[in-house]
Amino acid sequence: MNTGDKIRTRADAITWRNTVDGQVVFTNGVFDLLHPGHVELLEAARSFGAVLIVGLNTDASAGRLAKGPGRPLVPAAARARVLASVAAVDCVVPFDEDTPRDLIADLCPDVLVKGADYTVDQIAGADMVLAAGGRVERVPLVERFSTTDLVERIRATP
Repeated sequence: MNTGDKIRTRADAITWRNTVDGQVVFTNGVFDLLHPGHVELLEAARSFGAVLIVGLNTDASAGRLAKGPGRPLVPAAARARVLASVAAVDCVVPFDEDTPRDLIADLCPDVLVKGADYTVDQIAGADMVLAAGGRVERVPLVERFSTTDLVERIRATP
């Protein structure tokens, strides 16, 4: 199986989503350096439904998030490929907007998942998912495993 086939354009993801039986789960992020915190989030997200779609910030979108100098470290195509290799992930869809709100509107997920560092009112698209009868789940973070923390520790190492 070529896991790269999980990487889809928005149009292809919409078509694919419409063939899915069961609850569709969506999460999103930059996923710059994949670490155990990301894996925990992805596995937890996948447990909430039949399939997991991951919205991936493009390089331009990620750059506007002010994650720090030189971010993202890994180009979007490479980040997408690594995400697609994760067993819990069924579909990766890059998006160029500042938030995944439009992508969420297009994909109409049943469940929206983010880390517990976000409140429901801070989660882009939560209002749409809830209004459509879906739910929002917040997953606890894994301490000391954020990409920003890892980058800071690497930069501080002599």
